[in-house]
Amino acid sequence: MPSSSPHGTDTTHDSPSAGAPTAAPAAAPATKAAALPRMARNRPLGWLMVITGIIGWLASGTLVLEKLEVLKDPNHATVCDVNPWISCGQVMQTWQSSVFGFPNMFIGIVAFAIIITVGMALLSGATFARWYWAGLQAGVTLGFAFVVWLWSQALYVIHILCPFCMIVWAAMIPLFVWVTIRNISHGVIPMPAGAAKVLGDSGWIITALLYVAVIATIFFAFIQVFAGTSGF
Repeated sequence: MPSSSPHGTDTTHDSPSAGAPTAAPAAAPATKAAALPRMARNRPLGWLMVITGIIGWLASGTLVLEKLEVLKDPNHATVCDVNPWISCGQVMQTWQSSVFGFPNMFIGIVAFAIIITVGMALLSGATFARWYWAGLQAGVTLGFAFVVWLWSQALYVIHILCPFCMIVWAAMIPLFVWVTIRNISHGVIPMPAGAAKVLGDSGWIITALLYVAVIATIFFAFIQVFAGTSGF
């Protein structure tokens, strides 16, 4: 039975046993979210995935359209056929452009569509299970490794640059970095807390360094072109 003060006021709410809700449980998730790197949170990461996904999808879609034109007319000049060193059309004629028996750009069309869908879901407030993030990490990692291989082939084997392929490279770099950091920060990828914090604080630095590495390797691989000694 509720007890009363000498003045007749009900004092049940003053007792811890009364079952009144407290703010502590609700504050814990907010505190945990605040400790995450900003880009590892759902909304910022969702925007990153949508933006990089759209960029990669449009570049892949353009390559698909150009590939179809090349199949119809082998002499078709693609929109990025600039010179012997910059030419999507010449790259499309190499075996590296169809590693799995079909044009690589079809992989991009499907993969980036998935990235856009996941990003939109995050922006709408959706949450995914740990196994889903692990699967997404595997896909993004394989995609990044494939892009690195294609980049090395373009620079050191084919010796021709495909501008739309380079746009895909550019989209994959921040996508891979931040999906990885997100999964480390949320414990999907086990890592000591100290190392995870360092990575979380260095995400954009890592992204910038990867861009610098790509630009530097392109410069040195095509230094004869930049130096004007290539004859073109």
